[in-house]
Amino acid sequence: MLRSAVSLRTYTRVSWACLVSLYAIVVTGSLVRLTGSGLGCHDWPRCSDQRFVDVSTSHAAIEQINRLFTGVVAVAVIAAASLSLRLNPRHKSLTWLSLGLVAGVLAQVLLGAIVVISGLHPAFNMAHYLVSILLITTAFELLFRVRALQHDSTATSQVSRETRRLTIAVLALLAGVLIAGTVVTGSGPHAGDETAPRFDFSIQRATQVHSSFVWLALLSVIVLFFRLRRNAEEWNRLSQNLELLLMILVAQGFLGYFQYFVGVPAGLVAIHVGLSVAVWISALALFNATRSSVTFSRDVLD
Repeated sequence: MLRSAVSLRTYTRVSWACLVSLYAIVVTGSLVRLTGSGLGCHDWPRCSDQRFVDVSTSHAAIEQINRLFTGVVAVAVIAAASLSLRLNPRHKSLTWLSLGLVAGVLAQVLLGAIVVISGLHPAFNMAHYLVSILLITTAFELLFRVRALQHDSTATSQVSRETRRLTIAVLALLAGVLIAGTVVTGSGPHAGDETAPRFDFSIQRATQVHSSFVWLALLSVIVLFFRLRRNAEEWNRLSQNLELLLMILVAQGFLGYFQYFVGVPAGLVAIHVGLSVAVWISALALFNATRSSVTFSRDVLD
């Protein structure tokens, strides 16, 4: 029996589900660490030697809920991969991107196991977060492409080469912000468990490097802002995304300094982690707005 074709509208919703669930699990994962529940389940894939699911303690319950939420993410990415084969016409980029999400989630499951087995070593926690950012980037690209197809967009960007280079520089510097931020996390007080190892770095020096990347990224955004103000066409095209990025980046920077000077309380760190993903997504949106062509008509498989 032939299966019915899936509409782009339906696939857009599935793509949104992938992005939202991947965003959510970054936040829930940070809550595991911030509540000291990183080793609430000391075994893998079982929670303990005796039980697959164990909620006998608050730490175990928090860690178990985060593990179970991985199932939600898995359902979303598997749905994206399987439904990409039912689009009519099919587009190979959507299939490959969705398969990349499936592979990335599998990698995250294995990394999660290594994190537990290593006793929450910060290097593996660092990798865990950065793979999540890579997955969010992939999900955002999937959503961008399917929305372009849904609206049959073939518009050509008119941004200059200099503007595009500046936008890429913003993205690169923000990538540096994220990487340096994971080093701060691996050197700071919220290890996920009192016995967890830490990087042998000065938390003050790690924070200084992290904040330097933030200031460079903010400066590059401001330079881009004033450049666009001199070009009405580019301003109309990019201003909304640029202003959103600037607003979130300033809020994130203020929160970062504030939490540092008040002793990095867990609640503020959780907000900081959530905003870090928001900054990255807004930077991706700005970058996509500069892309020279938004058409995938040659991407058809059948």
